[in-house]
Amino acid sequence: MSEAHSAVIIIGSGSAGLTAALYASRANLAPLVFEGKEPGGQLTLTTSVDNFPGFPEGVEGPELMELMRKQAQRFGAVTKWETVFEVDLSKRPFQVRTTDDPSGDPTSGDVRTYTADSVIVATGASARWLGLEGPYKGNGVTTCATCDGALYKGKEIAVVGGGDSAVEEATFLTRFSPKVTLIHRRDDLRASKIMQDRLEKNPKIEYALNSVVEEILGEKDGNLSVLKGVRLRSTKDDSKRDLAISGLFLAIGHVPNSAIFKNQLAMTPEGYLLTRSALAWKDVEAPAGLLDSLPNYGTATNIEGVFACGDVVDTHYRQAITAAGSGCAAAMDCEKWLETQGE
Repeated sequence: MSEAHSAVIIIGSGSAGLTAALYASRANLAPLVFEGKEPGGQLTLTTSVDNFPGFPEGVEGPELMELMRKQAQRFGAVTKWETVFEVDLSKRPFQVRTTDDPSGDPTSGDVRTYTADSVIVATGASARWLGLEGPYKGNGVTTCATCDGALYKGKEIAVVGGGDSAVEEATFLTRFSPKVTLIHRRDDLRASKIMQDRLEKNPKIEYALNSVVEEILGEKDGNLSVLKGVRLRSTKDDSKRDLAISGLFLAIGHVPNSAIFKNQLAMTPEGYLLTRSALAWKDVEAPAGLLDSLPNYGTATNIEGVFACGDVVDTHYRQAITAAGSGCAAAMDCEKWLETQGE
């Protein structure tokens, strides 16, 4: 097998991708992993991770991902700091093109072409950010209440968003915070009626409606930037006011990193890849007859030999541990499929 050809290529290096790499390498498949624009995935933007099994005292997000990387490498996985910008899944062996430019721009950096008998897609989904976070991104401003909520016990915090996810996160965060302010640009929420009813009954919830975050406020404590509040602008009269908080949670949606697979892999209108497991959810839109046509593997996509896992598939859980579990499943499915091909 040439250096440019692999039995399996894994695109992505978050919890799903590195777990897939671990299982594939232990199956002697010598997987080739492309780290992508965000090596280590979203957890590298998180400080303390307290809900990943095996770390009773918690673990720093970047440290956890480095440990996962080293474990996969120990068994033979090869990881490359390259970003995939183009794939051809129309025939086997599949073709993958990469650049070593961290931005993923194919017009700069060294462009390389690789081939593989199978592909595991673990490109994840990127949380939407405000674009104002600066030094507070992952350090006072976060996109995961489940991951980071407990870090703000006894502190006043805010949530940005108006849909079910925002309302759910705001409600969850009242377990830790004495006051959670829900910031939304309109005067009414988009969340379902039952979710709003639950919110209104919670005495710890306050509202900043018809408001957007214009600036994030903080100060230096030694070398550390500490979030102290946000400046809100009214969407009605442009007036401004400051809101003192210790943490800001964003619940304004996710963007699955699936653009390079458009018109090749079946996906939802939002861009989440469709697999047998994904189609278990009633509210997932899919082309008619897709389920019956998929290969009989839980992580199989509509193209035989291509598997998908993690947040690029997951429309519901979006946790590091569920991503890791699906990465395990994808590697096992891939191994079994390769056996049927005599690879």
